[in-house]
Formats: sequence, C-alpha cells, structure tokens
Amino acid sequence: MAAPSQPQKSTYDVIVIGAGIQGSFTAYHLAQRHKDTLLLEQFLLPHSRGSSHGQSRIIRSAYPQEYYSRMMPDCFRLWQQLEAETGTTLYRQTGLVLLGPPGEPELEACRKSLGVEEVLDAAALSRRFPGFRLQAGQVAVLDSTAGVLFADRALRAVQEVFRRHGGTLRDGEKVLSIQPGATVTVTTTAGVYKAPRLIITAGAWTGAFVEQLGLRLPLQPLRIDVCYWREKQPGSAGLGSVSPCFLTLGLSQAPHGIYGLPSIEYPGLMKVCHHHGTPTDPEKRDQAPSSAPRPDIAVLSSFISSYLPGLETQPAVMETCLYTNTPDEDFILDRHPKFSNIVIGAGFSGHGFKLAPVVGKLLCELSLGEEPSYNMAHFAITRFPDVLGAAQ
Repeated sequence: MAAPSQPQKSTYDVIVIGAGIQGSFTAYHLAQRHKDTLLLEQFLLPHSRGSSHGQSRIIRSAYPQEYYSRMMPDCFRLWQQLEAETGTTLYRQTGLVLLGPPGEPELEACRKSLGVEEVLDAAALSRRFPGFRLQAGQVAVLDSTAGVLFADRALRAVQEVFRRHGGTLRDGEKVLSIQPGATVTVTTTAGVYKAPRLIITAGAWTGAFVEQLGLRLPLQPLRIDVCYWREKQPGSAGLGSVSPCFLTLGLSQAPHGIYGLPSIEYPGLMKVCHHHGTPTDPEKRDQAPSSAPRPDIAVLSSFISSYLPGLETQPAVMETCLYTNTPDEDFILDRHPKFSNIVIGAGFSGHGFKLAPVVGKLLCELSLGEEPSYNMAHFAITRFPDVLGAAQ
C-alpha cells in the first residue's frame, strides 16, 4: 500500500514502529503537530496478522475503571473528528447491555460511570431486547452511548489523514534492529532511518523489540477465537443489525467475560467471543492445527444456549485475532526507563481499539516531552517491579 512515489529519505523528527490503530493514531497526532513522522509496518497493508483488523469493535462509555471512563468523551469526540475529516461513517450507535449479578462491583462501577439509575431485571431486558434471556436474579445496565466502530474503515481513515498531513507510511518493511542514542537508528529490510524520537507500538511484537533495548515487559500474546453464530430463524431472534452490543461482568458462566456485537460483518450472524485466549507466538499464530482443542468454544456454546437462545450453539464462522495482555490488563504507555526518547505503547489487552484516539495523543505528548493530558500512573512501566533490572 505504501505509495512508490513517496521519496525515500532517511531522517525524520519521529519514527513510529507498528501501523495498527494505536501506532496510526500516534502518527496522526504527530503529523497534526507538524512533526515529520515515519510510520513503519512490517506487513503489506491491509493485513490480518495483528490486533487491528476486522470490521467491528465495541465503543462504550461504561468502564469499571474511572481512569478509562474519564477518557471516553475525548475518544468519542476524536472519532467524530476523524469522521468529519474523511467524510466516512466510522461508528454506529447500537447501545450496549452490561450483564451481571446484582451488586457486582464492576457492574456497579459501570452504572455509576454512566450516571444511570435504571437496572433492568430479566423480564425488563427481554421486553426491551427480546433476543436476550437473563437467568433468574441477574440484571442488566444499559449504556445508550455505546455502539460499533467499523475497524478496518477506521484504520484506513486515520492513515489517510496522517498522509494528508505529510506523514510517510512505509509498509512491508520489517524492523531488524533499533540502536538507541540521542539519535535513534532503526534498520529495516529496506533501509536505515534516524530520528531523535522513537515510539514502539508493535502489538504482539513489542516484547521482542524492547528486549533488544534491555527491557523485559510482562506482555503475553494470546490467540483469540473470533466466532460468529447463526440465528436459528433469520430475523426472529431479535439479534439483528439493530440489536445492542453486550458485555458480561462477574457471571460464573463467563469466567473471563463474554462480549457480543450485532449482525454487521455477516448478515444473520452475531459476533460473540470469549475475552480470553491461548498463549501464542505471533510469528506462528496461523500454524495452530485445526484439531487443537478450543475450550473457549465450549464456554461460548454453553453461554449462548442459556442467554441467547435464538442462536445456534455452534459457530458458523471462526476467525482469529491477537491480544497482547499485561498481567493487570491495563495498558503500558511510558518512556523507556533508560532511553527517555523512546516511548512504548503496548499491552492493550483486548480493549484498546476504542481508546486509540486518546492513546495516540498521550504517546505523542510523551514523545514530545509534554505534560500528558491524563494521569499516567496506571500505565507506568514501573508498576512491574521486575522489569527494570535488565534496563539499567
């Protein structure tokens, strides 16, 4: 996808490694600040090897953690700004139902973050949304602001605006080495580039890059099964394209959380996934044998038979995605403890896409030595005490 007419040059103000949604939004903010920015991507675009592909992601205001919910108004505003800049629809408002036991702490925190009083019981939920069937005693909270982001379209849009502002995107270039210093040198399969600032947003490949720089971050790539489930009778399950997204919190039937999106990618198929996966090497993700056990499918089938009775209990389509998780599932957004001109954005743990406009802004601010727009304590590398020894 990189335009062959782009002049090959070697020196930039900032280099960003990884053109997924986080790196692309970081580059977007830098270019809007008139920084001459190089965005490097190891695969030819578009590709499905990382964490930013596919047609849909949930966007929601509801978050149990206040440090994320506080960012969401800014995220919605920046997504709308990107829509205006590109004349493209990137978001469909569907609403989101949060399902859980009454009084569950995370569910209550979400309800408070939304500022809503109403809690729906099983009967009220099925009247409002006939496709859902709560178990006795369980409740739901509605986030009416939530909806679906069109992921592939969003990634193309942010890269388009980055280039429009003078940014350089070079895909199909794998980074071979990073040489730190006052000027950072990045060697790829196609050239050598230099910049006083480097930002690493390489998804599941970040751990290997920062190891070169003496830092061992607790990043675990996971292979996620992305499953689509057919309506038993098309149009009759109340789960069509106008139904809400959903997310479980604290349900014993969904030990790591289950989420779902309405029929958008494939007509008549609802996307329902387990927020959990199998540890993987990102280089070998596509080599998993089809006969490998998939315990997540059994969890999802059981959940669907109980909570979404209008769907078949075996997936009609299965795809894969990568998460890169931290132990606490909070992001890493920080400067390298030894090389302050190298910034790292990683560990988005399966919930980073919606927040990418603000993540990109924060990584831009960190790289330029500015005061970040939000409190960064929850995203600091130093919260993992055993990673710093290798970096000294």
